[in-house]
Amino acid sequence: MNKGTFRIIHAEVVTPRGIFHDGAVAVRDGVITYVGSTAGLPSDPKDSQETIDAGGSYVLPGFIDVHVHGGMMQDFSEPSKEAFDDITKLHCSQGTTSMLATTMTLPKAVIEQVLEEVHQYIHSEMPYAKLAGVHLEGPFISPKWPGAQNPAHIVPPNRSWVEAWEEQYPGLIKQVTFAPEREGAHDLIRFLREKGIVAAAGHTDATYEEIMAAVEVGLHHAVHTFNAMTPLHHRKPGTAGAILSSPAISGEIIADGIHVHKAGIQLLASVKTDHNLILITDAMSAAGLGNGEYKLGDLPVVVKDNVCTLKESEGTLAGSTLTMIRGFRHLVQEIGLSVQQASEAASLNPAKLIRIDHLTGSVETGKQADLLLVGKGNLDLQKVWVEGRIFEG
Repeated sequence: MNKGTFRIIHAEVVTPRGIFHDGAVAVRDGVITYVGSTAGLPSDPKDSQETIDAGGSYVLPGFIDVHVHGGMMQDFSEPSKEAFDDITKLHCSQGTTSMLATTMTLPKAVIEQVLEEVHQYIHSEMPYAKLAGVHLEGPFISPKWPGAQNPAHIVPPNRSWVEAWEEQYPGLIKQVTFAPEREGAHDLIRFLREKGIVAAAGHTDATYEEIMAAVEVGLHHAVHTFNAMTPLHHRKPGTAGAILSSPAISGEIIADGIHVHKAGIQLLASVKTDHNLILITDAMSAAGLGNGEYKLGDLPVVVKDNVCTLKESEGTLAGSTLTMIRGFRHLVQEIGLSVQQASEAASLNPAKLIRIDHLTGSVETGKQADLLLVGKGNLDLQKVWVEGRIFEG
């Protein structure tokens, strides 16, 4: 598939160095070759490039979602090429250009089927958002905080399983979420850090002290902060308190106005200022659709007015219908982050987390042209490019 060659002019170009006003971006064969002012954009007489006048809209890096389960009635836990195409097409249409196929707490054989299918998909031509790897959310979580995970499949942390998976599919697993207080967790953390895999706390009953002990051996991330974890109390800070107080831990946030109160997101954003705030969707199979009954993993879920809850446990949140562009807007319009801060949380910070920032995550020369054109007024998504190819869904 051909990669694009084009220029964008008269844009607000958001970069790690700040915003280029009346800025321009040049792309050749899917790679960014120029970022700067429109006035300074060099002419190229060798070919006639398509020129897009942004009319003052923002150029942003494509969003990177490290925690997403599905969409359009499809779930990564029921893997197939058709499912992956449907999920990545939906989320690409909403600004996601890279993502991690996120599993649930499932039987070992099902997890291994997901790994095999994702491995095959990554080594084929991915037409929409790129799968950058797999995020294993479970099965090594706390039975006390299962959330929307099936308790029947929870097992203690098992390093030998992950070692075998990493040996069979080197580099495929990018993140593992587990309860760091459980027996065997520290041994698992050491292996994950050795292999460059994100060691993440989630669905955990850990005390503050247990989290900090895990940090000492390499824990450095937390999934959907404030949800499915021991809460903050002034005498028992819990997992939430450890995340808020430790600069060693990056924190995911589901910015949908449902999972976390505005003040909670503002508090997390105020302390996670060094590339440590990560916007995620935690989207499930109902994303892109309306009210109704769906599944998350192998559990039935009811969706009403964008709120996803377990059918058999009323009030237990079960993922979301959030998309990254909606989460981005929420961070800017409701939480008060700047466009640049929200862009970092949605793109650069997750790229750094899973170690793909040399390829994507920011608008810089030499990186692949994963780009968004976003309106300056209401932050409407206007165009999406993946490796320089325009998304035409």
